[in-house]
Amino acid sequence: MQNVQIKPFKIIGISIRTTNENGEASLKIPELWNRFMQENLIHLIPNKIDNTIYSLYTEYEADHTKPYTTIIGCKVNSLEIVPKGMVGKSFEGGNYYKTTAKGDLTNGLIINHWSKIWAMDIERKFTADFEVYGKNAQNPKNAEVDILVAIK
Repeated sequence: MQNVQIKPFKIIGISIRTTNENGEASLKIPELWNRFMQENLIHLIPNKIDNTIYSLYTEYEADHTKPYTTIIGCKVNSLEIVPKGMVGKSFEGGNYYKTTAKGDLTNGLIINHWSKIWAMDIERKFTADFEVYGKNAQNPKNAEVDILVAIK
């Protein structure tokens, strides 16, 4: 666990509006991931910085218990061209709390790690939180995923 400074960034990807209430997000977010992977959408994102995939949470109505938007996509240099059916967003960056989830992605690794974050006593901003699926996340049975949470 560490505090880090994130520079402003842009992302293009696909999105849904969801909530953690009644387990809705635990159904809708995997469906979004399935669509992203099955339709090979990573190859349709223009101006990618690299092939790292981000799962970003933003547009919170209040906190993590209320509706928010999830975007799965990649960081880009420009939002000039956003493919049809995708969204492009800019984020300010700022102060973040960084933690790393290690283990089996197919066995609830990420949701279990988020449950720990939700239980922590940290002053969250609820602006843009995200997971980073880079080279250490390629093996789903033994993955490392950085999770960054915006803090005050």
